[in-house]
Amino acid sequence: MKKIYFITGSQDLYGEETLAQAEKDSKEMAAFLDSKLSDIASVVHTPIVKTAAEAEKLCAEASADGDCIAVIMWMHTFSPAKMWIRALQALRKPMLHLHTQYNEKLPYDSIDMDFMNLNQSAHGDREFGFICTRLGIKREVAAGYYKHDAVISKIRRFAYAAAAVDFCKGMRVAMFGNNMRDVAVTDGDRVESEIKYGWNVNYYGIGDLVKIVNEVTDAETDAKMKEYTDKYDMDTDNIAAVREQAKYEAALDRFIAKENISAFTDTFQDLHGLNQLPGIAAQNIMAKGIGFGPEGDYKTAALGAVMQKMAADREGSTGFMEDYTYDLTEGEELELAAHMLEVSPVFAGTKPKIQVHHLGIGNKSDPARLVFDGVSGNGIAVSMIDMGNRFRLVCAEIELVKQPEPMPKLPVARLMWKIKPDFATGAAAWIYAGGAHHAVVSTALTSEDIRLFAKMTDTELVIIDDKTDLNTFEQALEMLDLKSKMKG
Repeated sequence: MKKIYFITGSQDLYGEETLAQAEKDSKEMAAFLDSKLSDIASVVHTPIVKTAAEAEKLCAEASADGDCIAVIMWMHTFSPAKMWIRALQALRKPMLHLHTQYNEKLPYDSIDMDFMNLNQSAHGDREFGFICTRLGIKREVAAGYYKHDAVISKIRRFAYAAAAVDFCKGMRVAMFGNNMRDVAVTDGDRVESEIKYGWNVNYYGIGDLVKIVNEVTDAETDAKMKEYTDKYDMDTDNIAAVREQAKYEAALDRFIAKENISAFTDTFQDLHGLNQLPGIAAQNIMAKGIGFGPEGDYKTAALGAVMQKMAADREGSTGFMEDYTYDLTEGEELELAAHMLEVSPVFAGTKPKIQVHHLGIGNKSDPARLVFDGVSGNGIAVSMIDMGNRFRLVCAEIELVKQPEPMPKLPVARLMWKIKPDFATGAAAWIYAGGAHHAVVSTALTSEDIRLFAKMTDTELVIIDDKTDLNTFEQALEMLDLKSKMKG
């Protein structure tokens, strides 16, 4: 199981009795946090740190431990920060600095200097915070009593983000075909993606998939069809088209398992050997946590897999989406988001229907797909773009709404939303930031989750929310450009 090291700082200036009590308190706190985070990762108590050598050894161990996704640092007593310099320079894991103390309340009637010397987090954490800032260490700080719900919530959010960062390392992304011809924003530096995030993105010829499709047995297809009819309403007489998609998904299942794939892309411009563009096949796979990007958009595919990992076990939906068209009724502007086929059924506000309709793009047979109206509620839309010398995440807060009227002739799944703070500001800010027409939408995550991921990966982030002002927003973008140029 993945784990988080709980590291407690002190120094050898204190006597054995004080250090023994600090060790006891630290173990108790680690055990409590483990009980609150065990569904994400186990919190592992480590021996209290008293010297520079111990600190460096422990941080090196955490960095080398493949199961360690993060560290939680806490200074029980004062801990001179120079002893942490080499340790922090060796640390390669996300860090949460927990600014808390063992006791919730002061023992006003009995407090003495022994108590003061033992419980110096207010003192020691400031010293530790200084050296982190001096070294330029990116970390999250959670301040408050460690048993309070608000603090636990912040630690859990940090742990989810750390698990997502860990998931990135060695994550494999398959591109069937390449980027859609002449499209700019979906392209990107795959080598830099692996250097920065650990995403191993590789091209596979569509023939690699076609070969597996041709090997799929009737029994595999029948099993997949049963899965479809158990989950969705069959709303077509063209069962042959649905069975074709079932074969595609069975083939993708084999391929994903064999190649250890977490996300994939396809493109309608490269379907040689396939009779249809994958529709329900891609949709049903997305619902199982696999990232997807159309037209070779590997960044959206990878980001989708990562965000689904971050949202694990949390209420809500996460998946690929495309900005398509608008209802520009003044004061009530709405965005209609959809795609040719590939909208994940996790967004279904109604039971999805399996339908077969004509698709002019791709010049193939009519593909089977899932059609449904979308969910409502607060969410985010997140786009990753390649700025040439860095990646940027654009995160917009949105409100998903029920569609005002039926759309009986629209043969695709769809969502509708309002962008915050209003259409004119939010849409303009997205365009100023260079946000793509592909995004990952989530009702399970918030902009705070994306902020944590961006901090842990040192990724540039811009957020569009109900406080966004375009003048300030443009100035912030200019400062980000200046910052990137100064970095070289």
